[in-house]
Amino acid sequence: MLQITLNYWAILVAALVSFVIGGFWYSPLFMGKPWMKLMGIEHKSKQEMEAMRKKAMPAYVGSLVGSLLMAYVLAHFVEYMRLLDYEGDANAFMGVMTGFWIWLGFIAPVMFTAVLFANKPVKLWLIDTGYQLASMLAMGAILAAWITLRLKKRYSLISLKLA
Repeated sequence: MLQITLNYWAILVAALVSFVIGGFWYSPLFMGKPWMKLMGIEHKSKQEMEAMRKKAMPAYVGSLVGSLLMAYVLAHFVEYMRLLDYEGDANAFMGVMTGFWIWLGFIAPVMFTAVLFANKPVKLWLIDTGYQLASMLAMGAILAAWITLRLKKRYSLISLKLA
């Protein structure tokens, strides 16, 4: 069985970066306004909007927990990809590609099915899966780059001991 090593700091950083990407993605500066329109939120009264804001904290906490779980699972995939590579090397591009294929095979189709059955506009799927894609690419790059740093540090320590 393949022995994997996970870096929990890398997982935490990747999850936090995903959370920050989400904050920007759904902000009025980027996709927030079209997303609110597609969700039917833009025409709510001030009282309804205030009630929604008060209930937002559990959604933010749940989103962060979800980001941690995704980063943890993605770290496994990235590490397995590194171990299966003949060179045993990892780099940010490998992490990006791992994130892309996981997004394409698992996230995008599931979210598309949910949009279809909820009778939501495909534009909503594009916004939501666009965020998920950006998140997976960033997390994959961070996790793989962290592995590269770990391996370089290990190999430099080994070469110092051999010298």
